[in-house]
Amino acid sequence: MFGDSSSEYAEEGTLAHAVSELKLRKENNEINQFLFDEQLKALGNIPSDMDRYTDDYVDCVMSELYSARRTDPHAQLFIEQQLSMDEWVPECYGTSDAVIVSEYGLVVIDLKYGKGVPVDAQNNYQARLYALGAYQAFGELYDFKHVKEIIVQPRLNSVTSEVLPLTELIQWANDVIRPAAELAWKGEGEFKSGDWCRFCAVKAICREHVLTSLSVIQNMFDSPDVISDTKLEQMLPYLDVASDWIADVKAYAYSQAIQGKRWRGYKLVQGRRPGRVWKDETEVIDTLSRAGYTEGQIYTEPRLKSVADLEKTLKPAAFNALVGKYVYQGEGKLTLVSEDDKREEYRPVELDFEDLGVASE
Repeated sequence: MFGDSSSEYAEEGTLAHAVSELKLRKENNEINQFLFDEQLKALGNIPSDMDRYTDDYVDCVMSELYSARRTDPHAQLFIEQQLSMDEWVPECYGTSDAVIVSEYGLVVIDLKYGKGVPVDAQNNYQARLYALGAYQAFGELYDFKHVKEIIVQPRLNSVTSEVLPLTELIQWANDVIRPAAELAWKGEGEFKSGDWCRFCAVKAICREHVLTSLSVIQNMFDSPDVISDTKLEQMLPYLDVASDWIADVKAYAYSQAIQGKRWRGYKLVQGRRPGRVWKDETEVIDTLSRAGYTEGQIYTEPRLKSVADLEKTLKPAAFNALVGKYVYQGEGKLTLVSEDDKREEYRPVELDFEDLGVASE
C-alpha cells in the first residue's frame, strides 16, 4: 500500500538512534540502569547486530569524552542537542547526535547507521554546519580554539574526522555558507536535487527538492479516471523521495513550533504521559520492609510490584507517604496537531511569566 510516511531503512535508522541515545544517557549518568532497561524495552525488539553497532558508536563518543576530560576535567557531553545555525543560514536548525564541549575544543559527532552510502567527515557541509550550530550555542561559555567533526558509520566500520581551527570554520561560514544562503533565501543561485539532499539541513523547505519530491504526481492529471500502468511506472522512482520529504516537512514544522513558531491552524499539545516507574527499586523494597510489609505485599514474583499494583496494595495515603518520592513519570512528548484537537495547547513556563508581566530568567 502506498502512502507509508517512512521507509524500512528510515525506521531502522530511527531505532538505532533511539537505542544509541539511551545507551549514551546511561553512560553519561543521566538515567540509571532500571530506567534504561524500561525505556529500552519500550523500543521493542532490538536486533543483535544493531545492539553491537550502537555499542561501537557509544564507545567512540565516550572515548572522545574521556580524552577531552584528560585536558579539561569539566568537559561536558550533550546528547541529541538541538542546534541553530541561523547566524549564517536563516531558519536553519538541526539536532546533533552528540556534542562534547570543553575549554580545549569542540567535538560534534554524527551517527550514520546506513550502509549504502559512505560518508567522509572531510569537507562535509552537514558536519560543519552542526559544528557552527554548536559554536553558536556554546561559544560564549567556552573558550575553545578548534573544532572536530566526527562521522561514525559502524556498519561500514568507518570513523572519519576533520579538525579545524575555529577561525577557519567561521571564515568558511562567512565566505561560503552565508553568501550561498543569502542567494537561496532570495530564490537565486543554482539549485539541484539529488541523493545528496538526504544530508541537507534545509531540505524540507528547499524549492528544488520540493519540486523533485512532488514529481510523484506531476503526470497524474491527464488520466480521466484511474492512473495507467505507464503513469504508475513513472511515479515509482519518486515514491520514497516524496514520503521522506513529507516526513522532513513534519519534522521541520514541529521543530519550529517548539522554538516558538505559531503555525496557523495548528498547536502543540502534550502527548500521553508514559507509565510510572520506580526510580530505585532497592530503596522501595528497604522502605516497605522496614515498615513491616510482607514479601507477598511487596513482590509479584520474581520482581517488585509495579507502581500501579503497589499503590493498590498500600492504598494511596500510605503509598504516597512511604514510596511516593521513588516514583518517576516522564512528560508526554510534544505533538503538533490541528487546533481542532480537544487537548489543551502546550504553554511553556516562560509564556506564563510573560502573561503576568514577569521576566523569567
